[in-house]
Amino acid sequence: MKPEDATYPPLDVAKPVAPGIWIVDSGPLSVMGIPVPVRMTVIQLGNGGLLLHSPTRFAFELRKQLEQIGPIVHLVAPNSAHWTFLKEWQNHVQGAPTWAVPGLRHRAQVRRAGVRIDHDLAAAAPEAWSKDLDQVLVPGAGGFTEVAFYHKNSRTMVLTDLVVNLEPEKLPFIIRPAARLLRVTAPVGKAPIYLRMIIKRKHEQAKAAAERLVAFQPKRVIFSHGRWFHEDGTTLLRQSLAWLL
Repeated sequence: MKPEDATYPPLDVAKPVAPGIWIVDSGPLSVMGIPVPVRMTVIQLGNGGLLLHSPTRFAFELRKQLEQIGPIVHLVAPNSAHWTFLKEWQNHVQGAPTWAVPGLRHRAQVRRAGVRIDHDLAAAAPEAWSKDLDQVLVPGAGGFTEVAFYHKNSRTMVLTDLVVNLEPEKLPFIIRPAARLLRVTAPVGKAPIYLRMIIKRKHEQAKAAAERLVAFQPKRVIFSHGRWFHEDGTTLLRQSLAWLL
């Protein structure tokens, strides 16, 4: 299999999902030798501006397509690992502040890459998008944090690595047993085992956060890696987070 077989073409184009929501599939990235698809979510706020959640690789044609929908007004690094492509977008999108999970600005790799962090995300949504989005901070040990977003109008939950749902048929044959063993495969994948261990170190806080996510009763759940939950979002999210709930 070719690495690109793991992805969801067409790549690096905005694909509509619901009113005010688009996804941009990209990749693949190599994670411990496994080709992993990666996804950005684009959210249009009530003022018409676009929030880029976990930006994927920059492309001029993609920027042009997005700017035909609305101006790019926010760049968001929603967890401690999803910041790699921020610098590219910062270089080509002027005036859009960058928001990141607490502590990301202090990581040596982030500083070396020259990534600018303008604001830290908090447990509550900032005024900039509180009318459109709710957010929930999911803590973990070792400085890990993920901030989950809920788009009120479309009932769409947007996660990053809290759910990983790789399709076995898109993975190299030799890797499929390990992926199943790690429980990151469709139809209802979970966070990778190392991440589950990190989050369980803050179990009470993380469990409360997971309960809040399910309580939103999302219609759909989008995340960064694998086949996202197009429908039955609440049921599938509850199943995926059973290890924490």
